[in-house]
Amino acid sequence: MSRELLYGWGLTAPGNCEVQTVFDEAQVVDRMNKAPHTIARGLGRSYGDPAQVSGGVVLNNRGLGDIGRISDEGVVTVGAGASIHELLQLSTPLGWFVPVTPGTRQVTIGGAIAADVHGKNHHVDGSFSDHVLSMRLVTPTGAHTISPTVKPELFWATVGAMGLTGVITEATIQMIPITTDSVFVDTNRYANLEAVMTAMFEGDVNYRYSVAWVDCMTKGKNMGRAILTRGDHVEADQIEKPTLIGPQPPKLNVPFMPPSGLLNRATVRLFNEAWFRVAPQHREQEKQSLSTFFHPLDGVSNWNRMYGKRGFLQYQFAVSDAHSDTVVNVIKRLSESGVASFLAVLKRFGEGNASPLSFPIAGWTLALDLPIGSPRLPKVLDELDDMVLAAGGRLYFAKDSRLSPEKAQLMYPRLDEFRKIKNRIDPEHKLTSDLARRLRLVGE
Repeated sequence: MSRELLYGWGLTAPGNCEVQTVFDEAQVVDRMNKAPHTIARGLGRSYGDPAQVSGGVVLNNRGLGDIGRISDEGVVTVGAGASIHELLQLSTPLGWFVPVTPGTRQVTIGGAIAADVHGKNHHVDGSFSDHVLSMRLVTPTGAHTISPTVKPELFWATVGAMGLTGVITEATIQMIPITTDSVFVDTNRYANLEAVMTAMFEGDVNYRYSVAWVDCMTKGKNMGRAILTRGDHVEADQIEKPTLIGPQPPKLNVPFMPPSGLLNRATVRLFNEAWFRVAPQHREQEKQSLSTFFHPLDGVSNWNRMYGKRGFLQYQFAVSDAHSDTVVNVIKRLSESGVASFLAVLKRFGEGNASPLSFPIAGWTLALDLPIGSPRLPKVLDELDDMVLAAGGRLYFAKDSRLSPEKAQLMYPRLDEFRKIKNRIDPEHKLTSDLARRLRLVGE
């Protein structure tokens, strides 16, 4: 066991923790019994502070990395510490792909369930946990095998709970079949936000995968101009030389922290202009690799260092179709404020699942990467919180690093339902995190 200063991917709000890698359930039980407070951690890709507990013990799940045989039906049992990248290295050559992937492969299976990650296909396939057939969960009151039909209340309380119900040690997942390692992608460029939202609302039903990059720095008639990319898996009979090759390691690396402030209003505006102009006005059936389409940033190791020592935060919210104007108003407020957003990603959501802490709401989700540094940023984000809350929306715990506990309670009206289950399986509140303390999600 070692003492480490742990950060989220945004490089803000460090926590001083004892860290121990665990290799089996017995070790998890032992550490959980001995430590007053524990939380599990995978590859640390949550942006804020959910995978750290200051003064407590962090259980690194990377020792739980076994990947079982994939059945003829595409069912596989995977250790919670195995990453999506490692699973895809084995599964892609066999013709199987993960049913849902976030924008990075560098997420452990345990973390994918704990954050109930979503991808470009939520409007069709839901969240990652919707494809989990069962899992093993170690809680302070015992180890459990849980599923949507076996102890379903505990299963759904664990989904999206950021590790607060227990330590996931393995999961059995239903994969999806593929016959190539490629995606056919349609790309369209839109002059403003209204145009791209209309296109997504009317046309996303025709695609399995859809995502839009949005420019939050433009104003007036070009406010929210966007590049929309949508696609589906390429079938072997659609191309001459189909291949099934797993993802490769990153080719580039950011070896050091550049000066903070490098990504500012001026540089982001220049980047956005270049990115928008380079994109095609309209292109159909472009063949892209799985890695290029799903995980472009994984081609660069440590890309979060580009934001400098001050780091950055990601602000992601979801609102219903009835409140689609909130997306417009948020981007309008950002463009007027001059706060730089280096990356803005807009997607459609289907219905959320049975988890009391489910993030998705049928409608829209917008994710914004915002460099720390502008003195206007805290006030602007507080205003955005109020807009989202007024629309009945919510922020994503896996991305949050600064929401207030009062607003968290209002955004997640089933939080008390979660707490009742949490209190039953963890009456001494051994499982906690810096995020849980900050948002007062559980007692101490």
